[in-house]
Amino acid sequence: MFEAGVHYGYKKSRRHPSSEPFIYGKKDGVEIFNLEETQRKLEEAKEYAQSVIAEGKDILFVASKPEAARIVQEAAERVNQPYMVGRWIGGTLTNYSQIKKRVDRYHKLIAQREKGELDKYTKKEQLILDREVRKLEDKFGGIVDMEGLPKALFIIDANEESLAVKEARMKGVEIIALCNNDCDFNVVDYPIPGNDASRSSIEYVVGEITNVINDTKQKDGGN
Repeated sequence: MFEAGVHYGYKKSRRHPSSEPFIYGKKDGVEIFNLEETQRKLEEAKEYAQSVIAEGKDILFVASKPEAARIVQEAAERVNQPYMVGRWIGGTLTNYSQIKKRVDRYHKLIAQREKGELDKYTKKEQLILDREVRKLEDKFGGIVDMEGLPKALFIIDANEESLAVKEARMKGVEIIALCNNDCDFNVVDYPIPGNDASRSSIEYVVGEITNVINDTKQKDGGN
């Protein structure tokens, strides 16, 4: 954890008051997290993630920041969990019925294309439909297999993903989040105090969460 740089926060001037209990000190103008506290909170988050997967429920992985998006997407795909990266789509949780309609449209077009049912259209019409499929995939590709609302969100940077946090709280969806010292820890159910801007730190925490998900799936027969 130390080698991954999880302990590095931002400057004190950016500190949210709720992060103070997790701060060990300051070095070169940057606040340093107490890694014992980080480990404790990480274990709590892992235990909760384990319980969600054991129930057969989904954890929706969320990351908009460029330094986190690819890491999160690849990790979610490895453990067969839904994800939303690049940009949170407003209403994903609070207006899920409408989001589901767009996902259903995507499934329908894919099925029609695989069956050759789109061949009856003109080349121009097929081109328009292909563009629609690509747009739908770009927006909803990570949640096309998600059935209903997820049990929890796993977020990188609760500050950056404030809309996702707001929607989750409105719908009673639990939140696991890697939170730097500028985040409001009070709005997160399972905050993990640590560097949410460094690739190595993000990889470490995402790896810990996905490992416990994978282990749980293996114990339950790989489902």
